[in-house]
Amino acid sequence: MKALRTRVPHLLTVVLLFLGVLAGATAQAQAAPQQVTASTTICSNTPVPAGWVITHSTPSRNCPATRVEYSISDSTEQTYFDVCSFSPVPAGWVVTGSYSGSIKCAGSGVDYTIKNTAGVTTALSVCSFSPVPTGWVVTASYSGSRTCAGSGVDYSIKNTAGLTRAWVCSFSPIPAQWAVTGGVNTSSCAGSGVEYTIDNLSNQTYAVVCSYSPIPKGWVVTASSAGTGCIGTTRLFSLSKA
Repeated sequence: MKALRTRVPHLLTVVLLFLGVLAGATAQAQAAPQQVTASTTICSNTPVPAGWVITHSTPSRNCPATRVEYSISDSTEQTYFDVCSFSPVPAGWVVTGSYSGSIKCAGSGVDYTIKNTAGVTTALSVCSFSPVPTGWVVTASYSGSRTCAGSGVDYSIKNTAGLTRAWVCSFSPIPAQWAVTGGVNTSSCAGSGVEYTIDNLSNQTYAVVCSYSPIPKGWVVTASSAGTGCIGTTRLFSLSKA
């Protein structure tokens, strides 16, 4: 009996210690950050929320109106996704690959690989049908691509942040406050064969540009003259900041 009374306190101590360790481990596990992509399913006639992408498309009896169900995921804080070709592409994302023969995208059979450009400072290779993010330009174009089913054309794109001058294909978007100051023939821009020199006018008060250049907001044309250096035109515009 005495031995039993002696052992009971020890046993209680062991149990309490075990419970304390277990509680600490549970709290630590709950506090540990978990990177989980939010996802759900919707019927194909339901609008896809902004920032979400379609990762699968399958026949479904749960959607009597369309008989097609989409699996969708939130792109927030993600860097890559494989999506169906009819998926919306979130702002700031680009299509880096396109592949036919997909079995997970009923309705098109084509997958896109998309990438988030947030924080990217190097040039990227994208498919010609990819959206080009704000502030990015197309610096080259190549036909015969094997990674872009649907066009067979790759674009090389570059972020203009921190630049004062860039050389772009004539079909490239021109960022706000930039203007076309020159143009030449090139073999680096499949689809047009023309390369533009563009300049950042943000810190300028005067510029001479090609007549087909966009006129940046806050600038006005003060003169027009004949000149060279702009393929396709002999007319130059003088601009001043309003």
